[in-house]
Amino acid sequence: SATEQDIVDTVAEIVREAGANPCPPMVIGVGIGGDFEYCAYLSKLALCRENVRHPEQMYSRLEQKMLDKINSLGIGPQGFGGNTTALYVNIEKAATHIAGLPLAVNIGCHVTRHATKEI
Repeated sequence: SATEQDIVDTVAEIVREAGANPCPPMVIGVGIGGDFEYCAYLSKLALCRENVRHPEQMYSRLEQKMLDKINSLGIGPQGFGGNTTALYVNIEKAATHIAGLPLAVNIGCHVTRHATKEI
């Protein structure tokens, strides 16, 4: 019976509780669905995914809503405050029973921040 906003708020609360411990700016992997064991696996897959929006529009929009809510927390780089607490939120999902909606959040620090440049 969780709403989309409930999911966004839960992910943001988990990040708020983590605070500066994961060395922001961070990357957030979110697993939704399956059973909880698979959901946790999905959150790790999401964390390690290339930082591109989800191909399905509904999940892409949800990733952006989560990112906006997380960045509005004001934790900022290294926990010193600011508008950039997270760089990306990636979601991976699986089918699940209608009576339950497993949700797992995996927070990555500098290990998951990467970029490439061709010269």
